[in-house]
Amino acid sequence: MAALIARYPEAVLADRGDPFQTLARAIVGQQISVKAADSVWERFAARAGEVVPGVVAALDAGELAGCGLSRRKAEYLCDLAGHFVDGRIDPARWRRLDDEAVIAELSDVRGIGRWTAEMFLIFSLRRPDVWPVDDIGLQRAVGIHYLGGVRPTPHLVRDHGQRHAPWRTVATWYLWRSLDPMVVQY
Repeated sequence: MAALIARYPEAVLADRGDPFQTLARAIVGQQISVKAADSVWERFAARAGEVVPGVVAALDAGELAGCGLSRRKAEYLCDLAGHFVDGRIDPARWRRLDDEAVIAELSDVRGIGRWTAEMFLIFSLRRPDVWPVDDIGLQRAVGIHYLGGVRPTPHLVRDHGQRHAPWRTVATWYLWRSLDPMVVQY
């Protein structure tokens, strides 16, 4: 790990700021290229006028589908907005919640699973000890740097992560950088 940290001295976590927009972008970007996601996001943002929970909740899923979103993603965005509007998701509460409680709250939204919630913990909430064992990049990097190139199972990745606690987010970040030195913005 020390060698990786030395190799990437300028690496920093970057985020987009607003929790609602960050989560909405995560939904929009699922299973499509970054370029396609940016294009769909621009059309979605133009249609919404303002990407805030109240505005998005008032939009019809059919209208959103016209922006290039699949019907399912449109429904996910409406569900996300509804969670913010009715207080089931309240970013002010997150400071008091542990990581698993935030993951559970976010995973209640259709279209947001554990991996997306963990990425949110890392990039937006800057939680220090997140170790996303199901992340393919993390699995690959652990295999390369610690297991002679053999790709580990999630169980082995989980066990390996114990050596990096309570700073597993930092370890994850540098292991990702070893595969792709480009800074990721979530």
